[in-house]
Amino acid sequence: MHVIVVGCGRVGSLLAMRLVGEGHDVAVIDKDEVAFRRLRPNWGGTEIVGFGFDRDSLIQAGAERADALAAVTSGDNSNILTARIARENFMIPAVTARIYDPRRAAIYQRLGISTVATVRWTIDQVLRALEPERIVTEWTDPTGHVRLITRDLPASWCGRDLRDLEEQSGGRIVALTRNGTAELATSGMMGQEGDIISLAISTEKDDAVEATFGLATGELA
Repeated sequence: MHVIVVGCGRVGSLLAMRLVGEGHDVAVIDKDEVAFRRLRPNWGGTEIVGFGFDRDSLIQAGAERADALAAVTSGDNSNILTARIARENFMIPAVTARIYDPRRAAIYQRLGISTVATVRWTIDQVLRALEPERIVTEWTDPTGHVRLITRDLPASWCGRDLRDLEEQSGGRIVALTRNGTAELATSGMMGQEGDIISLAISTEKDDAVEATFGLATGELA
């Protein structure tokens, strides 16, 4: 697979080297030549000094034959512009952009551009550690219609068949973490104290999920 990584900061450099280590063909674009010092000597990929939203830089990086592109610079505007050009002009199949502002992430996901909202993800994980009863959104599909959420199993569901939780919430249990070990959900599983539920839901089922977990309206957002 030929992958273009735009941005050779800490994330971009580690991503590029990992991709090369997995056997992929990788080109990295960065506006600052000094940034390439983060890459190991003879790391095995291509380095291009330029901008991810510049057509010539993208062509030099192999955009016309690329299978994927990740825009991971420190600027939201640059990442989104790069992602849109990659998707709309070069028809690159898999495109993702690193976004710091979660409000922008939601907008671009609706446009079909996959985003990684670093700040929102970090905040969610911290809040989950501080408030185990909080629902955390782990993943949202590009259209915004399906989400994967995690939540500690409420005490009221301990000893109950988890299929009832699916039926009441309208979701689908994807995985169950018990005693620190995750496993795929199977028929007949009974809830136990300390369980963590990973549940796939559609957005129109928010009210049902809130009712199932005993949440106040709006806490799911």
